[in-house]
Amino acid sequence: MFVTTAGRADPESIAKARQTAAQLQISYIPRLKRSVTQLQKIYGGDCLVVGKDRLDLYKEFRQEPFFFHPNVAMLRIKRLLKGEEDPYISASGLQSGSTVLDCTLGLGADAVVASFVTGVNGKVCGIEENPLLAYIVKNGLETYHSGTKVIDQVLRRIEVTTSSHLDVLKTCDDNSFDVVYFDPMFEESITESNGIRPLTYFASANDLTEEIIGHAKRVARQRIVLKDHFRSQRFGRFSFQVIVRKTSKFHFGYIEA
Repeated sequence: MFVTTAGRADPESIAKARQTAAQLQISYIPRLKRSVTQLQKIYGGDCLVVGKDRLDLYKEFRQEPFFFHPNVAMLRIKRLLKGEEDPYISASGLQSGSTVLDCTLGLGADAVVASFVTGVNGKVCGIEENPLLAYIVKNGLETYHSGTKVIDQVLRRIEVTTSSHLDVLKTCDDNSFDVVYFDPMFEESITESNGIRPLTYFASANDLTEEIIGHAKRVARQRIVLKDHFRSQRFGRFSFQVIVRKTSKFHFGYIEA
């Protein structure tokens, strides 16, 4: 694993890349007009490219980078503003002032929508086990400029923790969040989801367990919510009440706290 700059780097960009490498405690490699593929052939491993406006994480032997982009969340927020339903919000029952612990932050789209709905009096905490994903998403939430002050504030309100969700849940007090949310890697892939494919190269594949769900029940005041493939066995395994979505390949399920 190493850090480099974008193709044309000025001294400021080089300093930023060096600082990122130091924070992550990984090597900095000068770009020197070489492609990411060339650098990976020489040095091996995954590559984090520090650009002027974003961070791109390249899995070795893969062409598509992982980077923070709230595009899907923005579309969902626009639909909410039009009075349309958002399946996650409906399943979780989130409203202004609600608190949510997102145990599988990933790209952060669900956390962004939750932050918009819960507002300034709410609280959204996201957990990401992979430190590189957590770093990129946290940086994106802190620096992305949407062009709208209200949306930027929605992003800035989200708190990011780098850890396993089990470790975090163990430290939470009883009834400390209204909703505890899980969106684990699907047991069956959805090939059409090209937008999140780079995420799957790095996301944790750890499955839910009775211990995790047990702590979630202790921590949640209102609901534990699960998003999963419509054929997932997790819904039945943990006794989630499933909200069937006939036109979608993933469903939501919930357990009342």
